[in-house]
Amino acid sequence: LRDINEYRVEAAWRLSSWDKLDEFLQAQENVPQDSGNNWSSWGVATGRILLAAHNLHEQSFVESLAQARSHQTSPLAAAAMEQEAYQRGYHYVLRLHILTEVEKGFGVLLNLDASSDKEEKQAAVTALLDVWKSRKSLVQCSPLFMEPLLNVRRALLTIARDKHHDLEDLLQTELAKCWLQSAKLARKTGHLQQAYSCLLETEICDLPDVFLEKAKWLWAKGEREHALNELQRGIGRHFSNLTPTCSGDLTTSPEDRYVCAKAKLLLARYSEESAAVESTKLAILYKSAAQTCSAWEDGLFHLAKYCDTVLNLHEKQEKRAEVMVHVVRHYGESLRYGCQHVYHSMPRLLSIWFDLGSQVAEMGRARRPSAAREKLEQYLAHMTDKVVAVFADQLPCYLFFTAFPQLISRICHSHEQVARQLKAIVARLLRTYPQQAVWMMIAVSKSSYPMRVQRCQEVFQLARQEMPSLGKFLGDTLALCDKLLELCNRPAGEAHVLSITQQLKSLHRLLEDRNFSQILLPLQSAISVTLPSGGASRGHDPFPQTPVHIVGINDKVEILSSLQKPKKITIKGSDGNSYAMMLKPKDDLRKDCRLMEFNNLMNRYLRRNAEGRRRRLHIRTYNVVPLNEECGLIEWIPDLQGFRYILNRIYREKGQLTTGREIKDMMPKLSASLAEKLDVFKNKLLPKFPPVFVEWFHKNFPDPTAWYTARLSYARTLAVMSIVGFILGLGDRHGENILFDANCGDAVHVDFNCLFNKGETFDWPERVPFRLTHNMIDAMGPLGYEGIFRKACEVTLRIMRNETDALMSVLKPFVHDPLVEWSKAPKGSRANPPDSGEIINEKALANVNGIEQRLKGAYRGRNKAAGPPLSVEGQVDYLIQEATSEVNLCQMYVGWGAYL
Repeated sequence: LRDINEYRVEAAWRLSSWDKLDEFLQAQENVPQDSGNNWSSWGVATGRILLAAHNLHEQSFVESLAQARSHQTSPLAAAAMEQEAYQRGYHYVLRLHILTEVEKGFGVLLNLDASSDKEEKQAAVTALLDVWKSRKSLVQCSPLFMEPLLNVRRALLTIARDKHHDLEDLLQTELAKCWLQSAKLARKTGHLQQAYSCLLETEICDLPDVFLEKAKWLWAKGEREHALNELQRGIGRHFSNLTPTCSGDLTTSPEDRYVCAKAKLLLARYSEESAAVESTKLAILYKSAAQTCSAWEDGLFHLAKYCDTVLNLHEKQEKRAEVMVHVVRHYGESLRYGCQHVYHSMPRLLSIWFDLGSQVAEMGRARRPSAAREKLEQYLAHMTDKVVAVFADQLPCYLFFTAFPQLISRICHSHEQVARQLKAIVARLLRTYPQQAVWMMIAVSKSSYPMRVQRCQEVFQLARQEMPSLGKFLGDTLALCDKLLELCNRPAGEAHVLSITQQLKSLHRLLEDRNFSQILLPLQSAISVTLPSGGASRGHDPFPQTPVHIVGINDKVEILSSLQKPKKITIKGSDGNSYAMMLKPKDDLRKDCRLMEFNNLMNRYLRRNAEGRRRRLHIRTYNVVPLNEECGLIEWIPDLQGFRYILNRIYREKGQLTTGREIKDMMPKLSASLAEKLDVFKNKLLPKFPPVFVEWFHKNFPDPTAWYTARLSYARTLAVMSIVGFILGLGDRHGENILFDANCGDAVHVDFNCLFNKGETFDWPERVPFRLTHNMIDAMGPLGYEGIFRKACEVTLRIMRNETDALMSVLKPFVHDPLVEWSKAPKGSRANPPDSGEIINEKALANVNGIEQRLKGAYRGRNKAAGPPLSVEGQVDYLIQEATSEVNLCQMYVGWGAYL
């Protein structure tokens, strides 16, 4: 019994069996104690504290609490001195968090015992519960961390309930809510039996939320019909006054209306997913949910999304246009009450408005008047003036700023009324956030399309009319960009260093001018919008960081050795720090810029998802500022090492380095047979390049914990970008385009010029979906790509599939954006209409559709017919097999380095 006594102690206090707890603690006194730093002894320490609280022994409580705290602070102090201190010390911080709550709870218990007034007692308990609620939001939402906290809270609530019968209803309700939180956590992590056990504990109180959680549990079990029945019964039992056709009387509390709206929305979504009702009834369900709680983002958003889904089912153009007005209004209304779905709502709101305008403009060019055209004109006029213009005035500016690239991509809209309102929106954003907006408009102002330049100048003029001081700022920013472009294109010859004083003294003079405007340094952290955690507040600051302005540039410019000869410059910031940036010539960085925006959105969804958050899945991003169509400014990330550079250095140290000439001599020609290519790859190339990448981790991260954490980060960041890259058709992943952070092991991808499966059109067509060569697999550990890499791929792909609508809303503007044109279209074609600067990129349209198909699980291999859509697991397995296939790798271009 000695070996299991610690577990008996913890079981006793969790079951509120205080007599048994006392008995087990007495037995524990005779058991030799270890250091007290594992979870079992933590359970004993908690048991001592809770027993003292139950018996109201203040001295014993204080002594036990102090002892427990001292046991946590020592290992926490040790963890703080090592790498990954936050992760290593989180358990101890959580325990200190719990001890603080126990201390506060015991203080309330003592006050309750001393008081006889019921109202005072209720006020004290309610105040404690409010504190608990706010503190819970600080804890990582994982059963590993949340359950210990909830267990102790339940023990404290049980002690209070048993001692104060006059507060039994209040405390019992709060106990049921704690069990409900545990049920929700267990369900979300797939522990359905544990979730059911927790749900049973909630039945003592008839909480309205319980039937909602039970319905979700039934749905997770696959019992869809039972889940729908549970929702219908629950709504009828708890909210009979809130029928599907009315939103209830005014006496219903806001909390009840909110729970009822959540239930109705869940019923609508489950009914749609299971195809249980026809579309008219489904629309009624969504409308009922939105009407029940009219100031709720989720209800309005899902109503808009459903109407958007059925938009194309209407055959008549007039009817479709009428529904479009409603969809845009619902999306806009949802943004009044929150911004959780802004990256779906705003792009769709704008896309529908722009597309209707384009349709009307195209009908106008036909010069054939018709009743349908007049009707569409009316709907467009109403949408523009009465819906979009109203939202542009009333919604916080930063919500529109989240879709700034999309607004700019349609700056040449062919419909005059739409273009006028669009220019007004962009001008307002430029006035409100000039420092951030101007960097996004630089490339447009220097476009090779005259119409785009003209529209950009019209926006500048509009902004200057409302804010005359903006003129000087815009002029200085454009002057600085002209100088940066001049420096970027300045030939360097064979030199490795360049002096600005000698080559471009006017740049220094410009920045040293006392009247020169304060211009924001374009770092990603300074330009990315920070959304409010609650509703969409007009007073929210979307750029909370202290701005860092450009005050100078170091004279020394480093010339990098790659093909385009990019230049590394060091900018002096107003905060006294220096910031490295890269000026890259002869490369269109506008695709890189758009892909970074997509990756930033992906990071939001990875953080929002429990599985993604627990694994800390993310994409390493950096800011890219196109200065024109051929040059740009890239944020420099320090301590990155290229994959090829790392391997070549290790091979050189081992005396195994094979020169590029030797490799080319071994490589068969493009016309060689597959058997010859496979033989060379397996028997000549691979033996010369044994897996050595794992040694980089050993050398860079000598501490065991740091090594393990770095290897985890490597496998996960590689997995995330592999899946995202496959979905977007990202190619050209050779050894210089994948880099690794020497501080944490993260994989960082650069150079996104080869998008949308462009690699398949090369002379040596790319045949693998992403890079997963033998060196990379070996560095993942004994299991290779099984386990960490595969699971991270599956989680990422599942998140992308779940967020398909939002991701496609961001990608679809590519169709109208010359940022992603691969070649100029013939004059007079859709991509280059003679009387308008509006772009309809046919190639982008086909590629965006291809992305949508890949998100649905479609696959297409060379010499293979397209099969039925695959599951997440099936698609990931297919991709890994394709990426590691020697048949595919042996046919890759020599410069790609399939042998590395």
